[in-house]
Amino acid sequence: MTSADLPQGDLGLLSPVRAGSAAEAATGDAAFLQAMLDAEAALTRAQAAIGLAPASAAAAVGAVARAEAYDLPGLARRARSGGNPVIPLVADLTAAVAERDPDAAAYVHRGATSQDILDTAAMLVARRTLGHLLADLDRAAAALARLAEEHRGTPMPGRTLTQHAVPTTFGLKAAGWRNLVLDARDRLHAVRASLPAQLGGAAGTLAAFHEDGGGLDLLSRYAQETGLAEPALPWHTLRTPVADLGAALAFTAGALGKLAADVLVLSRTEIGEVAEGSGGGSSAMPHKSNPVRATLIAATARQVPALASVLFGAVAAEDERPAGAWHAEWQTLREALRLTGGAARDAAELAEGLRVHPDRMRAHLGLTGGLIISERLSVALAAKVGRVNAKEIVARASRRAAAEGIGLDVALAEEPALAGMLDADRLRELTDPAGYLGSAVALTDRALRRRPSGENNR
Repeated sequence: MTSADLPQGDLGLLSPVRAGSAAEAATGDAAFLQAMLDAEAALTRAQAAIGLAPASAAAAVGAVARAEAYDLPGLARRARSGGNPVIPLVADLTAAVAERDPDAAAYVHRGATSQDILDTAAMLVARRTLGHLLADLDRAAAALARLAEEHRGTPMPGRTLTQHAVPTTFGLKAAGWRNLVLDARDRLHAVRASLPAQLGGAAGTLAAFHEDGGGLDLLSRYAQETGLAEPALPWHTLRTPVADLGAALAFTAGALGKLAADVLVLSRTEIGEVAEGSGGGSSAMPHKSNPVRATLIAATARQVPALASVLFGAVAAEDERPAGAWHAEWQTLREALRLTGGAARDAAELAEGLRVHPDRMRAHLGLTGGLIISERLSVALAAKVGRVNAKEIVARASRRAAAEGIGLDVALAEEPALAGMLDADRLRELTDPAGYLGSAVALTDRALRRRPSGENNR
């Protein structure tokens, strides 16, 4: 077998985060082709509904609007001559309709422009893909809620600028991850509900439809037939819908990236506070169990913002129809949907299978010999010796504990300035990191009371 005998096209070999995902299937060439056919069929149905076309024409177009009936590779190649795939598709669709009903052929694509169909198709693809993405975000949020509830009081080191800060709980960390997932979910839900149909004709004036007696009535009916929102204006060069979608996808990738970034740190060999349920192997080191899900999500978080920047750049589109700006969106938007959709799937799998090791967390709280709660000691001692003296005592005892490898409670017990003020039990209590969790548990409980806004309507 030669390379020419292998399946052609992008199968996700270099993008495992989206390979085999529902988002990949929903954004493939066949999916876009079907969405374009759906847009064409909806247009003819809308015209028939307001008397601009016979019902038989709508039936004929609908009967042949099946992606499997068309030569997809041929359409891709022929798209080069006109610069977009709608032009050759309309020719093939018209021929297919003519075979079924010669009189109906005249109503194919009537009054529309290529951008009307491709923009509408892109919104249909986005809406369908976001349905899968929202379902995976819901799965991830549910799994993270379970982790937060189970570990609401599980103490672990808080880390700031890579160093131990004050103690926190794993439940609060998981609640934070969930909060970001819900933020992303709410943004995508709102964007999905607002995705509009596109219909403006040659220059966004609906001129061809207006002359037929349609115009605004047809725009409204077309939106109903597609299931998309009705736009206030044709948006050929008013790219708010695409920019908003790009922004929501970039935020979602970043929100999931935060989860991944923390898991990557906490699953390091020398930390080992969490582990993926089913880590990946290494081609060279059999002992490794790599955090693959988190790795792929992290890769997505680095790519999607760059893709969103292309979509934002396309907002500055000239005239009533742009040259290049619109064209730059197609593959960019598809890749952003694919990557984010794949990352959402991986985030759900990661959260559902994450293994937590409280014993490692508790052990790490003791790595600094009590220094992790020096803040607490300064506050507690200030009431007895004053704020300035308390700070000096804690700093001096901390240096000694670190230098001599003794516990901070021991160093404090031997401080002359504290003689007789605190017994050994009280010092042990004050230097126990698990006793200095602040409002972590209450914050976790409050975060878990949050519910997703709206419904997915998938």
